[in-house]
Amino acid sequence: MENVWVGSAIGAIKAFSFVYDIITYPVYLILQRPWEKKQLSRRVKAKVTVKEDKSITYTSVDKPREVHCKIIADNVDTMEKMLSYVVKQYGNKMCLGTREILAEEDEPQPNGRVFKKYVMGKYNWRSYQDFDNEAAAFGRGLKLFGHKPKQNIVIFAETRAEWMIAAHGCFKQNFTVVTLYATLGEDAIAHGVNETEVEIIITSHELLPKFKNILSKTPRVKKIIYMEDQLKKTDTTGFKEGVEIKPYKYIISSGRNANVEDTPPQKNDIAIIMYTSGSTGVPKGVLLTHGNMMSTLGAFSDAVVVTEKDVFLGFLPLAHVFELLAESVCLLNGLAIGYSTPLTLIDSSSKIKHGSHGDAPVLSPTCLTAVPLILDRIYKGINDKVSKNTPFKRALFNFAFEYKKKWTRRGFSCPIIDRLVFAQTKQLLGGKVRMILTGGAPLSPDTHELIKICLCDRVIQGYGLTETCSCATVMDNHDRTTGRAGAPTTNCNIRLVDWDEGNYRVTDKPFPRGEILVGGDNISPGYYKNPEKTREDFFTDSDGRRWFRTGDIGECHPDGVIKIIDRKKDLVKLQAGEYVSLGKVEAELKTCPVVENICVYGDSNKDYTVALVVPNQTHLFAIAERLGLGNQSFEELCSNSKIEKVVLEELVAHGKKCKLEKFEIPAAVKLCTEVWSPDMGLVTAAFKLKRKDIQARYQHEINRMYAS
Repeated sequence: MENVWVGSAIGAIKAFSFVYDIITYPVYLILQRPWEKKQLSRRVKAKVTVKEDKSITYTSVDKPREVHCKIIADNVDTMEKMLSYVVKQYGNKMCLGTREILAEEDEPQPNGRVFKKYVMGKYNWRSYQDFDNEAAAFGRGLKLFGHKPKQNIVIFAETRAEWMIAAHGCFKQNFTVVTLYATLGEDAIAHGVNETEVEIIITSHELLPKFKNILSKTPRVKKIIYMEDQLKKTDTTGFKEGVEIKPYKYIISSGRNANVEDTPPQKNDIAIIMYTSGSTGVPKGVLLTHGNMMSTLGAFSDAVVVTEKDVFLGFLPLAHVFELLAESVCLLNGLAIGYSTPLTLIDSSSKIKHGSHGDAPVLSPTCLTAVPLILDRIYKGINDKVSKNTPFKRALFNFAFEYKKKWTRRGFSCPIIDRLVFAQTKQLLGGKVRMILTGGAPLSPDTHELIKICLCDRVIQGYGLTETCSCATVMDNHDRTTGRAGAPTTNCNIRLVDWDEGNYRVTDKPFPRGEILVGGDNISPGYYKNPEKTREDFFTDSDGRRWFRTGDIGECHPDGVIKIIDRKKDLVKLQAGEYVSLGKVEAELKTCPVVENICVYGDSNKDYTVALVVPNQTHLFAIAERLGLGNQSFEELCSNSKIEKVVLEELVAHGKKCKLEKFEIPAAVKLCTEVWSPDMGLVTAAFKLKRKDIQARYQHEINRMYAS
């Protein structure tokens, strides 16, 4: 009976919307001018500049925008000059915001457990002038602390205002910053510290205890500086004898009135040694010069339209080149950056006290960066929430979603539907987000579309690597398509080169395909202390232009936009001769509700793939209830063959829906009880799969799947 009522109600809404569309169409047509939006979306964004038998080179057709032209005219070619330049323009404007933590309280849960939760206040702001003063004091304080120009110094801390200030303090005095992810294991940290021969480490209250063990493996380290906690006093006892440990504020206060000579960097000096996430082995230190970073900042300012009225939400790791350069673009354009953490981001985050607001609703940002993994989780979260609604609300949401999708593809916006249906989902991030920048991996078209419809109209995908200083391609502001990485940025060329082994060639129809090479002023000088790998991956052409071989496979569409379709290391040839792109299959299957994480494996002696799946616990328990197995634990369910069979069926159905070929869809699955984390060494700090390590850990299960 309820289904009949719901069907009738939705039928009435559809009829009303049909009449509404007929009456309002002429008005919307005149006001919104959809043909202009579609025309801008289709415009050619890059042209072929060199065409050879085995390669094609593409260059942007766009000209540098005002900000880019100004920094070139004013010879702003280092990060030190960049900060001085923006302080003159935006002096007293809000720059870096940190939210107050007022207290930490025990909060009893319905199951009887007690969790620690934060009572949080407002955002406190440093102006651009405050930022510059503090960075200058920190740099001079480091000099007094014994640090010398061009000497390496490690920053090992979570994303926060002090991270950015410390980095700029180092840039001002030509200290080379070594960045390490806060999620790295002890051995990886020790490797980075020892290889770069650092004597001073900058860390935080939360991460300082790690060094009680690490210092025994890092004999050169003499001094540690820690960023203080808002509530707790830091315990500095129990560390290796002879290592001096000082708070961040001590360095600031000692440098405030220090009479030391400043030693600003030159364009070709190394600003950062940034360790890659190491998906294929030991992390490599990538050298990035001040000139590399300024090249990217100019290009990003051309590609991403932001103004000083925007507010940016910073929460991704600043030790990742994507977040560091995105936030630096914000500084260059006068934005306010409010900092957050995954533990306090939204109202339902794990450290936010029940009934109080997360950082995003308090900050009300207009733009932020995200990686596909986070957007995939938001995608699943929205779908989960919808599935728990009443049948009518579910049907209403689905109608509104399809209605908006239909009209946005025609070039229209839907203000009434946004206000009535999607206003609630937009409030998840504060209600004012107009742009999300995403990079780090290809974003699935389904996730891209859902985020655009439910959260914000503009999801801009980009493509770049640490070795290219985060810069290669960025989606055009007016591009309305999904699943593509954008056109070459204004500072670099993109070249496609034949990869015969994988059957990708620039003569392919309908689109040229091949390995992507990136060339420009943003390309790194190479890997730290690794000349052999540098020669293998980098080269300089006869014109003096620096190039990097990415190992990624792309195709270029007629409008000059690149689509990432494969990766050399991800390609497996099955027994019957079909090629399977493991990364592509995983990107599609990750959007299946039952999947938390997945690693697809292909044996070239077999004619099908198999998959290791970390299941979503909520969905796994829902399947168990349906099968009458609700009394079993998560570990028991993961080893239950009936559950395994249902999960495989869901994966197959989802794979078909995503238009995967039959041979691409896994024929067997193994459910893994462990959540893959950087600490386990199965994923990188950027949460990319470490295939070899996963295979080694689960080789027995892989053999079992093929044997069955």
